[in-house]
Amino acid sequence: MLDFKDILATQDMIDKRHLDVRTITMGISLLDCAHEDVNVCAQRIYDKITKRAENLVKVGEEIEWEFGIPIVNKRISVTPIAIVGNSCNTDSYVPLAIAMDKAAKECGVNFIGGFSALVQKGCTKGDWVLMDSIPEAMKVTDLVCSSVNVGSTKAGINMDAVAKMGKIIKKTAELTADNDGLGCAKLVVFANAVEDNPFMAGAFHGVGEPECELNVGVSGPGVVYHALQSVKGQPFDVVAETIKKTAFRITRMGQMVGVEAGKRLGVPFGIVDLSLAPTPAVGDSVARILEEIGLEVCGTHGTTAALAMLNDAVKKGGVMASNHVGGLSGAFIPVSEDEGMIAAALSGTLTLDKLEAMTCVCSVGLDMIAVPGDTSASTISAIIADEAAIGMVNSKTTAVRIIPAPGKTVGDMVEMGGLLGSAPVMPVHNESAADFIARGGRIPAPLQSLKN
Repeated sequence: MLDFKDILATQDMIDKRHLDVRTITMGISLLDCAHEDVNVCAQRIYDKITKRAENLVKVGEEIEWEFGIPIVNKRISVTPIAIVGNSCNTDSYVPLAIAMDKAAKECGVNFIGGFSALVQKGCTKGDWVLMDSIPEAMKVTDLVCSSVNVGSTKAGINMDAVAKMGKIIKKTAELTADNDGLGCAKLVVFANAVEDNPFMAGAFHGVGEPECELNVGVSGPGVVYHALQSVKGQPFDVVAETIKKTAFRITRMGQMVGVEAGKRLGVPFGIVDLSLAPTPAVGDSVARILEEIGLEVCGTHGTTAALAMLNDAVKKGGVMASNHVGGLSGAFIPVSEDEGMIAAALSGTLTLDKLEAMTCVCSVGLDMIAVPGDTSASTISAIIADEAAIGMVNSKTTAVRIIPAPGKTVGDMVEMGGLLGSAPVMPVHNESAADFIARGGRIPAPLQSLKN
């Protein structure tokens, strides 16, 4: 049970340390919306989303007011559209993306995820159509987010899809060049994607999930940073214990909000995602936590070890505070969304290679990274392949959300605004991986896939 001191401490976290519920995300199954006529399918999608999520924002705002807990985003995730659209007699799923966008705006949510395909072992007709539709869909919609899962520990890596996604990302950047390639900020390529992720851009409602549910993503880098200031110079055992206790409080709040929101909406509560999600605001940075642990600048030697400890302690503290933990659950390291990461990248200490090493021990992967606009599709595909390999071999979720900023070069800034922040354009290796990507086929699953 929480005592009075715990309540006051939590209130202090909210008032002064940027503690919030980053998102409540309603997952909605669209399996019953399939139809051979793409326009009929689109209308069914719109109708179902607007019916199921009509009170999502209202309930979120009521809970904010009654409990005094900020809920920054209200979001929707849906069944991967490649599955829903596979029955449509069409060569484009853009009408389905438009229906999603229209429904999201009608419901008043911040984003809707699920313009997605799961192609880790191969592609159906619908998967190819979905991928080909991504650039135009990202151009003509405002709130739709897209994801493609190209690998898994069980299946290996679909290198044909990896090669395809390098080209899709380049085309998406070109079609949204007026906004510095903003469409790419709403597109992520996964390995080992999870079905109950409440965070964008990778959220989708998996086929193993119920008809409708509510998932919660909490945040609190500022809270953890503040807590660590009280244990300066103490051993790592003390540091880890401090993070665990803080994560418990953060997650407990998320559990309470999720259960209450689900009850009011008449849908089951799904999971709390334990991820520490930063923002561009000063005092809400994962990078600054790592520096508080003892690093001069995030990205220097020791960063991976510090991040591994942070990630583990957050999970250990959070798992005790919620009946159902899921999603990605770890520390996010999106460059553009973390003011400390931005500063470290600008100084040259935080590089693409170092970020890749850090993704071995944290949540997701190379996230919200801007690279020169002339970066080749094969280089982007090779970056995706590297990250997918880390996920495949380590049985963890990894991802790439990369922005080849049109007309920009190393040192320039890409401005996206809001939670998406701004990112310095980071260098990539100039040496080609084109022959590697051109091989195609599938990288076999590792030996640890044989667990049955």
